[in-house]
Amino acid sequence: MRRTPGAERVRGARLLRALRPRLPRAWRRPADGNVTTGPRTRRGRRRAVQGVMAACVLALAPATWLHIVADARIRTVEDVPARQVAVVFGAGLWDGKPSPYLANRLRTAAALYREGKVKVVLVTGDNSRVEYDEPDAMRAFLVGKGVPDDRIVSDFAGFDTWDSCVRAKKIFGVDRAVLVSQGFHIRRAIALCRAAGIDAYGVGVDAEHDVTWYYGGTREVFAAGKAALDALFEPDPHFLGPRERGVDDALAAASR
Repeated sequence: MRRTPGAERVRGARLLRALRPRLPRAWRRPADGNVTTGPRTRRGRRRAVQGVMAACVLALAPATWLHIVADARIRTVEDVPARQVAVVFGAGLWDGKPSPYLANRLRTAAALYREGKVKVVLVTGDNSRVEYDEPDAMRAFLVGKGVPDDRIVSDFAGFDTWDSCVRAKKIFGVDRAVLVSQGFHIRRAIALCRAAGIDAYGVGVDAEHDVTWYYGGTREVFAAGKAALDALFEPDPHFLGPRERGVDDALAAASR
């Protein structure tokens, strides 16, 4: 029997309908032929709103965790509990010297030393390239502010906050510390160092609300998610290495 062109078109249309993915009823094309771009029923709209709300809650949960863990442990130079070690996190170099944000952290660490709140300063930063050496630049700045060179210990593999906290604990044997960073970062530093096993308090350094400050605050919203994963799964840092006695020797020098 010979097939007519009309019969072929009908057969093709049926095949296309069979292969087309089935959409939820609330999302199908309405009878008037207009294309809908979202759920049309009340139940569908309610589910869409619930989905958006759930996504927002999940996105904000890590930041909420940081506040819960860290808020009560943020202090000033004057009222922070005394600890033997201060940990200063790197914040970039400008032409080989500490950036303004890092310089403010280092000034605060020097003030902690002068006030007798700490005996040793552990500077932790990035030295992954020969031409980029945060810890040595931090050391030179602290010496210029009156901190003796033998009271400063350098961690050259503090590539991020989690790495710095884990290495402070496992490599340098730091159990209790005062952490120094800007206000937008100090909560994450406290939470991660506590997750790494350090009894940590933090001093949030004041900073001008410039472009860098707003960028840092925005970045923390996303960094909080990584921090929560680091605290949960406790990955090894990029470089661990053997135990070092730098902090032990510096404390011994301080006690002489």
